[in-house]
Amino acid sequence: MVVRCWREGPCTVVRVVGDLDVAGAPRLRAELEQALAAPVNLIVDLTEVPFCDSVGLGVLVETLNQVQHMRGRMVLVVGPGMIRHLLTITNLDRHFATSGSLDEARTALGTAA
Repeated sequence: MVVRCWREGPCTVVRVVGDLDVAGAPRLRAELEQALAAPVNLIVDLTEVPFCDSVGLGVLVETLNQVQHMRGRMVLVVGPGMIRHLLTITNLDRHFATSGSLDEARTALGTAA
């Protein structure tokens, strides 16, 4: 799994490529902890994540809780497929803000260029 983070104004973007599973979750958790060092609006791009297990999902839920505690906002970028289905069947789609593209997520957070 590859994780890339960058700042865009008041927003941090985290792009994940590869499986978000028990092997990759610690790397993502470490990157997200670093991104959350200051209050932040967070976009997590999961469009190139073909698989997510319960450990990966747990990292996303934990991060959402931290962001909300810091009074920030978090948007997941997900395409059609496994991640969107996983959020639906676990009813987490009711808790996570999602968008279909990075540009939509930027707009949702009010940080579009």
